[in-house]
Amino acid sequence: MILAGDIGGTKTVLSLLDKGQDGEWICRQEQSFSSLAYLEFTDILREFIPLGTTITAACFGVAGPVVNQRCQTTNLPWLLDGEALKTTLGTTRVKLLNDLEAMALGMLHLPESDLLELNPNAQAQTGNIAVIAAGTGLGEAILYWDGQRHQPIATEGGHCDFAPQTEQQDSLLSYLRNQYPQHVSCERLISGMGFSNIYDFLCDHDFATACLAVPEVNDHESGIDRNAVISRLGVSGEDALCAETVRLFAELYGAEAGNLALKALAIGGVFIGGGIAPKILPAIQAGGFIAAFKAKGRFYGLLDTVSVKVSLNPRTPLLGAIHYFA
Repeated sequence: MILAGDIGGTKTVLSLLDKGQDGEWICRQEQSFSSLAYLEFTDILREFIPLGTTITAACFGVAGPVVNQRCQTTNLPWLLDGEALKTTLGTTRVKLLNDLEAMALGMLHLPESDLLELNPNAQAQTGNIAVIAAGTGLGEAILYWDGQRHQPIATEGGHCDFAPQTEQQDSLLSYLRNQYPQHVSCERLISGMGFSNIYDFLCDHDFATACLAVPEVNDHESGIDRNAVISRLGVSGEDALCAETVRLFAELYGAEAGNLALKALAIGGVFIGGGIAPKILPAIQAGGFIAAFKAKGRFYGLLDTVSVKVSLNPRTPLLGAIHYFA
């Protein structure tokens, strides 16, 4: 029996699998947990794994930097240690992957029906692939083409500097410097928190009247997610301020996807993962995303034919963890 996990800042998904007679993985048990409801990852393991289960291998995609098989999660108070997990699980085959490494591997196992092409000029090419995913945070990874197969490379590119490209974005950066005086990263804008940051900026600059349906802060007691309200009203077009927030979000997302494609020389394509893209798909498909992706001056021609696909499968990181030991 193998154990695979997708450990995120919002939720953790675990799956127990074994191989059938045809060699395909069969899921025996799978469950999602609210990450913030547990003090330690091992508390989830104890709750999930049935007594008497023998684990032969385990792989986890973790939202945070993995160094020497240890990870202090970025948006959780958990410290994961690969060596300690070997003892906990009773197997020497334990691997911690950065969550975007796991997602990148999972992308290679998705059927075409789970992928949506954004670039009408895309051409099939062999080479490096870039993976970017906005969710609770902003993750970025690379699938390096070694001549025979793709090898995953983890990065923390989501924490790189935000670089404005328009006058509106110049003003946005100036506004955010007051909120984050030490460093304005891409993640502050291209992630869940980005909807609130962009919305508040637009309010401050009198783009439109504040929406009465948008709470001033997240209401944890009632379970109201301010970012989700903004994105939902923006996608539906019910509110002008929210609609502009989502439009600008998609524009920034596309620009950073293009940055990553250039850094990785990702002629093999770009995969868009994470939970946000499928939820704001109309905005992603409206044209601003792909226009910002290609708007790289002299390198427009290079990016004009690069495939850019959105993953519609929320289990992509879990698939990567499942196939790691395959």
